[in-house]
Amino acid sequence: MSDHIRVEGIAVFGRHGVLPEEEVLGQRFYLGLDAEMDLAPAGRSDDVAHTVSYADLTAIAVTLATERRFKLIEALAESIAGEILARFPTIAAITVRVDKPSAPVPAILERVGVTITRRREGSR
Repeated sequence: MSDHIRVEGIAVFGRHGVLPEEEVLGQRFYLGLDAEMDLAPAGRSDDVAHTVSYADLTAIAVTLATERRFKLIEALAESIAGEILARFPTIAAITVRVDKPSAPVPAILERVGVTITRRREGSR
């Protein structure tokens, strides 16, 4: 399938990380979502009922990233992907990106991050 709803650059403040200081101080994270689904019905009807609202996708990601704590950004990404697939049966696959620009790494870097893709069973 080649239809996608994308939401990029969602900035959140969270307390994710392995180190105790990351829980105490917190830091900024950037999230990105790419939902694969058939957008033809929405394109033909011009009706939001035939698609998934990017506001709803964003709300799930923001809620999980700000109200829960994860040691690993991999776990945060997995949680977001699982919740989106559970809530929206028309989404065939979801790609979640989590970037951590202030990772405590002894090097000069722009950011670290993970990207995962989870597909609904039976989807290609």
